[in-house]
Amino acid sequence: MDISRNGSAPSVKGSADYFTGTVRVDSPFKGTGTSRLGGAVVTFEPGARTAWHTHPLGQTLIVTSGLGWAQCEGGPIEEIRPGDIVWFPPGKRHWHGATGTTAVTHTAIAEVLDGISVEWMEHVTDAQYRARNL
Repeated sequence: MDISRNGSAPSVKGSADYFTGTVRVDSPFKGTGTSRLGGAVVTFEPGARTAWHTHPLGQTLIVTSGLGWAQCEGGPIEEIRPGDIVWFPPGKRHWHGATGTTAVTHTAIAEVLDGISVEWMEHVTDAQYRARNL
């Protein structure tokens, strides 16, 4: 058994290459040995979001606090709340983050395939993000 204690690693600011706005990544984890599982607790301040991206084996989000939005390409922007579990299928372009006025925190979980867990793409534009309000 291995226990990673909360607060044992410093918070990291989300890279501007992959995020818009203020994003904090805490408690990153990844499996050891034959495990392909990895993830982190991610907090998005109001207006913050990921860039478009995919995961070769899909991604699960477990929303723990706040109010956020998530969208798969071609679909509607969906509201996500604490207790919601969001699944993005393998290879499906998507983004997720906070609403314009409320922060959101989730645990993001994905598996690695051939050394890759995520493929980052272009940023979600302000117009795409604001489409929720139309």
